[in-house]
Amino acid sequence: MTFASRITRCPIAYDPERGADARALFADMPPEIADLTEGAGGCSPYLNGLMLREADWLREALSGAPETALNDVLHVASQTPLSGLADALRQAKRRVAVLTALADLGGVWSLEQVTGALTRLADLAVDTSMKALVGAEIARGKIPGLTEADAATAGGMVALAMGKMGAFELNYSSDIDLIMLFDEDRFDPADYMDARAAFIRVTRRMTAMLSDLTGEGYVFRTDLRLRPDPSVTPVCTSMDAAERYYESVGRTWERAAHIKARPCGGDLDAGWRYLDRLRPFVWRKHLDFAAIQDAHDMRLRIRDHKGLHVSKSGIALEGYNLKLGLGGIREIEFFTQTRQIIAGGRDPDLRGRETVKSLAALVDKGWVPADVAEVLTTEYRAHREVEHRLQMINDAQTHDLPQNADGFDRLARFMGQGDTQAMRAAIKARLIRVNDLTEGFFAPSAVPPAPELSETARQITSRWPTYPALRSERAVEIFRRLKPELLSRLARAAKPDEALVQMDGFLAGLPAGVQLFSLFDANPQLIDLIVDICSTAPALARYLSRNSSVFDAVIGGAFFDEWPGETALKDQLSAHLAEVPDYEAKLDSARRWMKEWHFRVGVHHLRGLIDADRAGRQYADLASAVIGGMWPAVLAEFEAKHGCPPGKGAVVLGMGSLGAGRLNAHSDLDLIVIYDGEGVEMSEGRRPLATRPYYARLTQALVTAVTVQTSEGRLYEVDMRLRPSGRQGPVATSLDAFQSYQLDEAWTWEHLALTRARPVAGDPALAKAVETFRLHLLSKKGAPQKTLADVLDMRTRIAEAKPAKGAWEAKLGPGRLQDVELVAQAAALMAGDPSARVEDQLAAGVRSGWLPQAGANAMAHSYRLMWRLQSAARLLTDGPLVPGDVGIGGTAFVLRETGAASLDALADMLTHAAAEAQAAIESALAHPPASAKELV
Repeated sequence: MTFASRITRCPIAYDPERGADARALFADMPPEIADLTEGAGGCSPYLNGLMLREADWLREALSGAPETALNDVLHVASQTPLSGLADALRQAKRRVAVLTALADLGGVWSLEQVTGALTRLADLAVDTSMKALVGAEIARGKIPGLTEADAATAGGMVALAMGKMGAFELNYSSDIDLIMLFDEDRFDPADYMDARAAFIRVTRRMTAMLSDLTGEGYVFRTDLRLRPDPSVTPVCTSMDAAERYYESVGRTWERAAHIKARPCGGDLDAGWRYLDRLRPFVWRKHLDFAAIQDAHDMRLRIRDHKGLHVSKSGIALEGYNLKLGLGGIREIEFFTQTRQIIAGGRDPDLRGRETVKSLAALVDKGWVPADVAEVLTTEYRAHREVEHRLQMINDAQTHDLPQNADGFDRLARFMGQGDTQAMRAAIKARLIRVNDLTEGFFAPSAVPPAPELSETARQITSRWPTYPALRSERAVEIFRRLKPELLSRLARAAKPDEALVQMDGFLAGLPAGVQLFSLFDANPQLIDLIVDICSTAPALARYLSRNSSVFDAVIGGAFFDEWPGETALKDQLSAHLAEVPDYEAKLDSARRWMKEWHFRVGVHHLRGLIDADRAGRQYADLASAVIGGMWPAVLAEFEAKHGCPPGKGAVVLGMGSLGAGRLNAHSDLDLIVIYDGEGVEMSEGRRPLATRPYYARLTQALVTAVTVQTSEGRLYEVDMRLRPSGRQGPVATSLDAFQSYQLDEAWTWEHLALTRARPVAGDPALAKAVETFRLHLLSKKGAPQKTLADVLDMRTRIAEAKPAKGAWEAKLGPGRLQDVELVAQAAALMAGDPSARVEDQLAAGVRSGWLPQAGANAMAHSYRLMWRLQSAARLLTDGPLVPGDVGIGGTAFVLRETGAASLDALADMLTHAAAEAQAAIESALAHPPASAKELV
């Protein structure tokens, strides 16, 4: 489509005489173009001059599609040698400026197309001038080690486009913000200073080429002040020096600036690699609500500097700064970028550069309401349109509205509006709407009055200023706003002083406070959650004080969704780890991921969203996913040193509670590793290993990856004593040795253990082979007389070694968890049944004819009751459950889980259930079937 056919609007000539002169230049063209040039020339002296100077070229450009004309201009400039480049770029600037202005004024191009065209010119100007100037330095022998071919990548020099240029959002008379860097790895250390000096010269010459005003005009005003510490660093610095600066003293505003950063000239690949290395600085691993205060402080400093402190009721449009003023363009950009900083570390989809697209992404991810984003997007586009008209008048880098009535009349006609007052009212309404939507997000709310405190509460809170979390002024300021609300909600707890004691323990354990207090300040619903936890589960509160980052998961949006299941969790962790290149970082990343899901299970259980049985399955799903997701990462790291696994690989079996698919909040993991070397003697790698030590060390690497204490803690404790020969045997067992041992040497207790074994990681084919053997073994090794004789002996030994500890003990003692599990495993072994869960194993015992239904029911009832008690206890406390010590909230949780009306009633229930299960167990063990034939 031609330019004329796409015109949808037209300015009105403010100066009719000058407008008529402009129209006359294009009188023979379609009337739509003549009208457009008349309006443009009659409102803008600058555009009128450009149209006169470039009339012949512009006539041809407006005859076709503007995109074709733009591409032709950029192509000509890109092919110009250094000797004529300065003038060629200025000509390109004139032509792109007039073409873009007319496309904007006529509605031919959208805002994104207008700013994109200006940015494409800026990119070309920077890239072309850099490469030409670096090439000249190479030709003079001033950059050691480089040849003529290196000019194509500017010798490792790169320009980072920042701000609006980085986002493809340049305004009409924008300067360009650049950070100039060079890749020091391309040079020998001895040549570093010479190369650095050459790149500094190139930068200075490039900025002069672009910025100097000549008879041909200028290209772009160039600003290099966004570089690291600009008062002391040269205009071009090494990437390594820049990285060290940001890692040590980088500030929030510099993080925000790098959201839009992109390589725009020189060695683009080196630039992208640099930004990738800088990603941890820009995008933090946790939700970063502290950035809100940083952004608010920055807004206030800007207003102080520019004298822009006004209320929305006091907005006077004369001379008003549309960019920095209240409700202006910067407010929308800050609103968007701050939310990106908060959540972009966890969600790469929120790391966009463009404001409008980033707002849409924030809507998709639930961080900004759709109606708010729609208003801000509309007002952003309208603000930018006014901004462009202001700048087009005289090519001035201004964001100030006119100072007088004549200026507003000119602006209104430039906007195509005949009613100046209506335009003024619309601008003011937009400023107020933007302010209403953004100011509450940034500005701290008023501090509410604090509630009356008891003497105990006053004594407790008087200690808070001495805690590590409140050692910085910033933490104190945020907590000052937070404290009244926190105390008010604690006061509504069933036992306020008791809840306050637990909150005190939580605060005392925090190593720092700014991030967490900012999180609570921005998300008051989290205060209810922490009060709930402190009132109910002190152990969970202590855990949170050491791992407060898990609160991020609550804000992430899916915290209360349906449980995804083991497979989905494993896939999610695998994808998560795949994005982390460094092995040590993978270990930390896995720990953060696991803690968030582990916390979710605990909170759901505590709040009654799931019961103990579902919590047990979810903890087991999570542990299985962690082992399954970590195994490939461990294997890849090991393979890099020692080569691929010899033979068919290995499989990791989950045993015990993990194998049965039921864990509690503090369960460790029972694992064994089985491999199939298939006759291969050695691995093939940089440091090859014989098959047996290969798998032994691989197993140790897995255990270390799971158990080692990193800065993010550990994943799980691991117990491998269920492997063949226990502590005496190798940590990894070959399939042949495993089969031989189980068939010929294993004790009955080892066969019992295999009733609760399942693959959780490793080679699928080998896992199938191991499971096939397990089922075969169960069908052969369940001789009733021997099995039950050994079970009787084991039961006696357990009772002597680990006697019962009273009525509130869920695990140990006759008729309790361990006792029922032992009988259930015996039932599965004697029946040759593959079931791993206790209830299913007891059912297998009934089907085989060994267990009477009533006895199995008594055991199953006791097991479920004891499990609910055990699961609740592990969430409430690190040690044994002492009902008087868990507080009113913890007591209510235990009673809810067990269905008891009171602690006395629960004690009776536990005693009665254990006694009935004990009687059923002893009866079954006293009457073994005479032979396997009776188990039909």
